Amino acid sequence: MIKRALTPRILDALRDTPVVFLTGARQSGKSTLAQWLSSRSYPARYLTLDDAGVLAAARSDPEGFLGGMKTPVVLDEIQFAPDLFPALKANVDRQRKPGRFLLTGSANILLLPRLASSLVGRMEVLTLAPLAQAELHGGAGTFPDALFGARPISSGSKSIDKDLLAERILMGGYPEAVARSSKSRRDSWFGAYLMTLLQRDVRELSHIEGLAEMPRLLSLVASRAGQLVNYADLCRSIAIPQSTLKRYLALLQGTFLLQALPAWSENLGSRAFKTPKLYVSDSGLMGYLLGVDPARLSADPTLFGSMLENLVVGEVITQCSWSRTRPAVHYFRTQAGVEVDLVLERRDGKVAAVEIKSSRTLDARDVKGLRFLKDRLKDRFLRGVILYLGKEIIPFAPDIHAVPMSALWE
Repeated sequence: MIKRALTPRILDALRDTPVVFLTGARQSGKSTLAQWLSSRSYPARYLTLDDAGVLAAARSDPEGFLGGMKTPVVLDEIQFAPDLFPALKANVDRQRKPGRFLLTGSANILLLPRLASSLVGRMEVLTLAPLAQAELHGGAGTFPDALFGARPISSGSKSIDKDLLAERILMGGYPEAVARSSKSRRDSWFGAYLMTLLQRDVRELSHIEGLAEMPRLLSLVASRAGQLVNYADLCRSIAIPQSTLKRYLALLQGTFLLQALPAWSENLGSRAFKTPKLYVSDSGLMGYLLGVDPARLSADPTLFGSMLENLVVGEVITQCSWSRTRPAVHYFRTQAGVEVDLVLERRDGKVAAVEIKSSRTLDARDVKGLRFLKDRLKDRFLRGVILYLGKEIIPFAPDIHAVPMSALWE
């Protein structure tokens, strides 16, 4: 099993919290990790609600189901039995002890209030993403912490071949897809994966029968990944009402097919009213949705830039989930069009920023957004980094450097 960087955080949570919910996309490795933990660091009984008999017992008598088992216990795919959550609350309140339940599920509990509200104050939620580049290639996965470190990032002079990077982008991070020997076999896996997810999980969670537009919507968003969400244009493109569109987008985020990147503003109160950007949660899945192969990706600069940005944004968000710093991740854009791809904000208000460039050479225009943000924030601005395809570390200012793309996952 590939070592998962989130493991220490899961074990820390189990030491002081009665219920830990490990959520994330289907096939991201939650069950494998939970079973591995239950046989080693967290000795526990393992039950999955993917088993028809277990699911029937959990749904027919939730309190009896929980009352008849000795904890600690792992309950996998818990979202298929939402009535278990009130019973879990009652069970935990009778015996308030850390590490009693490790839950796993493929629906984002934060987007399903009826599940989340039952265990407020009794549960910690952690998200396991598909394999990060750092996990796949043996890196430390400390890029967010390095951004807030005392010294500039110094990864050494190491570039990455564009064709190799295109292969990595299209491979993605789902363990089953990564294990496939060819692009065609991975595409077969992605096709079956989407069919199962949209026909089973989304329908089960939403109780919506007519989901014919969902695959088209997902492909449309993939073609516009990294752009500001334009609800009116999306509605026109697939001919559905805006209320339906927003519900579909929430379901696609709730099942971890899409992830939203919120806008950053110095005014905390105004952030909720700014338009988010949407990204596909896995770059391999994005490539499948767009019908892209490595040769086409390498040859098309616009497509390559979009898919590289999708990969980097996902990698940074994933690494932040296990980092010591745990910054909030946003993008920045002014009305005049000055933009920074990623703004990471620490709890004390200090900010680090990242620009993503798909070229091997840079000029002053590539630093425009970082300089603007630095001038605006003054002492709050700690560091700006441009990730690019070159091999040299280039200082543009004492606190603004261009570094090789490989610094992200080394």
